[in-house]
Amino acid sequence: MKILKLWTDSNGYPRVGRIIISIIALAIIIWLVLSSITVVPAGHVGVHDLFGDVSKKEYQPGIHLKFPLASVVPMSVKTQEYTMTYTQGEGSKASDDSIVAITKEGLSVGLDLTILYSLDPSEANEVYKTIGTNYVSVIVRPQIRTVIREVVAGYEAKQLYSEDRLKVSLEIAEKLEPELVKRGIMLERVLLRHIQLPNKLTSSIEDKLTAEQEAERMQFVLQKETQEAERKRIEARGIADAQEIINQELTPVYNQYLAIQMMGSLVDSPNTTFVFVPTSTEGTGVPVILNAETK
Repeated sequence: MKILKLWTDSNGYPRVGRIIISIIALAIIIWLVLSSITVVPAGHVGVHDLFGDVSKKEYQPGIHLKFPLASVVPMSVKTQEYTMTYTQGEGSKASDDSIVAITKEGLSVGLDLTILYSLDPSEANEVYKTIGTNYVSVIVRPQIRTVIREVVAGYEAKQLYSEDRLKVSLEIAEKLEPELVKRGIMLERVLLRHIQLPNKLTSSIEDKLTAEQEAERMQFVLQKETQEAERKRIEARGIADAQEIINQELTPVYNQYLAIQMMGSLVDSPNTTFVFVPTSTEGTGVPVILNAETK
């Protein structure tokens, strides 16, 4: 009843002015409560900004209380990727964003590249103050293009097309990382996706690589044949040595004994019809012909 009396006069009519003031006060209270609560999503840090005065301490993910008139800007600290390519729809920009660099011999080559990076959580407030939220276009992209042109200038085109491609990626990362770190951005990896060389040069390099592979294959074949020839020479020397030993050790009597043994096996064989038997130990006598069927 007391609450109703506050909003009505002595005659029971509503006090319009008092009701309006009460509604406004209630709205202000609700706004103050809601404006004092902020939520920083996962994978982000919050930068507290009060009329241009940026707090030195970042808000971690979760619910926080803040001054109602201040704003908390969420900045992602997740791993992000930036791709530069001439293929529409694949890069960070809709248009051709590939990098054209000059090689050591003065040829123009196009490069498709992706870098993985993330914002240093402890430097988010400094990045926000000195660069803003568009630090990718202000810092990341220009630094990538500058470093790539500097690195490519130290290589010949054929090196970029061959196994030195990984070496180029590592050198780009080595030179790009300190440039980004000092601006509060951490480099994780550099991926050199594709290198576009002039068509004639590409064909020339491919022909040369094919010729080198064929030469390596022929070298392997020749090495294999050399090893096989050496094996045969060793085998022949072994046979010759064995024959020499046999010739020195075997006597005519022992030879006659071996001949008799062999003939005995032939006589016992169902497939043998005639057997020639030497009549002297020196093998100079007239051989005797035996009929194996009448043995």
